[in-house]
Amino acid sequence: MTYKNILFDLDGTLTDPKLGITNSIIFSLGKLDIAAPHNDELEHFIGPPLSESYESTYQLTGDRNHLAIDYYREYFSDKGLYENKVYEGIEELLKELKSAGCHLFVATSKPVVFAEQILEHFKLDGYFDAIAGSELDGTRVHKDEVIKFVVDRYQLDVHDCVMIGDRKHDLVGARKNNMDAIGVMYGYGSLAELENEQPVTVVESVEELGDYLKAH
Repeated sequence: MTYKNILFDLDGTLTDPKLGITNSIIFSLGKLDIAAPHNDELEHFIGPPLSESYESTYQLTGDRNHLAIDYYREYFSDKGLYENKVYEGIEELLKELKSAGCHLFVATSKPVVFAEQILEHFKLDGYFDAIAGSELDGTRVHKDEVIKFVVDRYQLDVHDCVMIGDRKHDLVGARKNNMDAIGVMYGYGSLAELENEQPVTVVESVEELGDYLKAH
């Protein structure tokens, strides 16, 4: 295999977090007396940093933005992180990659404390050399920063690495670190969004992802 070090996004790549994330958004909007749409209309919150999505969607800035995130985390830490499910075939893929000698990492914009809880809850944490994410104080929230943190901390050669994710932020983050990227279509990004960032490939399923990795 070409890639010795494989970095995975979490939301929309390893697990389907839609219900927990959108319920957390709805809870936060209610606390701020903002009318909330149906869960389906909040899918665009999955992937980008929360602060950016609150600002672009509801024009929440400054203290209101911080308050929205605090309310989001109030629900998410109690219920939302468990309103989640692992994509079919993911655990089998991780097991195969680990058996093949690959080093696996999670690189997510989600606070690392939540990412660790989710992966432990679904008993996936043992497959990863490290789980990296943002901090609750808002540092290291952009995907390129998270990827750089993994590369620097674990002294990885970017030419042996690939970033796998379902949104453009994953692919842009990889490119900023001179790293290959693979887009996955079973998450929440569109084909146009992913192809526009010129990944090495875009796959439609977990099975296709595994086939590509094993063939390259």
